[in-house]
Amino acid sequence: MNKNVILSCAVTGAGDTTSKNPDVPVTPKEIADSSIKAAKAGATIAHVHVRDPKTGKLSHDVELFKEVVERIRESDTDVIINITAGGGGDWVPSDADPAKGGEGTDMQTPKQRHEPVGILLPEICTLDCGSVNFGNQVYVSPADWLRKQAKLIQESGVKPELECFDTGHVRFANQLVDEGLIDGDPMFQFCLGIPWGADADAETLAYMKSRIADNASWAAFGIGRMQMPMVAESVLQGGNIRVGLEDNMYLKKGTLATNEQLVDKAVGIVHSLGAEIMTPQDARELLKLRKQDGKTV
Repeated sequence: MNKNVILSCAVTGAGDTTSKNPDVPVTPKEIADSSIKAAKAGATIAHVHVRDPKTGKLSHDVELFKEVVERIRESDTDVIINITAGGGGDWVPSDADPAKGGEGTDMQTPKQRHEPVGILLPEICTLDCGSVNFGNQVYVSPADWLRKQAKLIQESGVKPELECFDTGHVRFANQLVDEGLIDGDPMFQFCLGIPWGADADAETLAYMKSRIADNASWAAFGIGRMQMPMVAESVLQGGNIRVGLEDNMYLKKGTLATNEQLVDKAVGIVHSLGAEIMTPQDARELLKLRKQDGKTV
């Protein structure tokens, strides 16, 4: 069991969720404010995507990322910032020509995916460690692309969070470590319950954590109704946790949530198990996060 838990809040994500819950933040101010509220509720880390303020849909605009990061950094609330580097990886084959992307396709190169990370230098960024069937589309991250992206992250001094949506992703993340593309102790995030990746259950979690090195840290999350059960399961199996509106819309059945409410509920679960939530500064020291000047905290 983990007695000192790092709690991440994924505040908005990239999915079509804004019509399902009016509290999903869209504008940079809303995303920053929600991150700050989550931190005040107990979140150690704020995981940040950005959206087009006009449409609410996924955006890769570096200026939007910049505004979110600046607003969080200028606030009086301490929280570790984790920027997505998943970028454009959505592939939907065209019905007319399956060799071409159809409606919903959104692809970026490794360099483009890395751009907001390289410019803004957050303490952490994600690195999605493989391709996967994601609902009715495919998230595309070929091995050589990931090697290029891992190298860019390494050169920036930002710590990658190795996001694994299936068991093969764990194998490839370990390969990146073996190839020297991941510095320091690796940091894993097991993303469970995504259709059609790894399932959100105790057995799958136990297997995935058994395949990483002893010096690695790890967290896990489940989506939808499995969000809070996986909070408890992750702590009991020795890991860290993630909640937030990116992964789940509801506080309980029929009751829409805010990010701070989900964080507060997760904090309550952690405390009920006899564990504590780690502060951002303690997490920085544990994870050996680097400052923008390249020095560790």
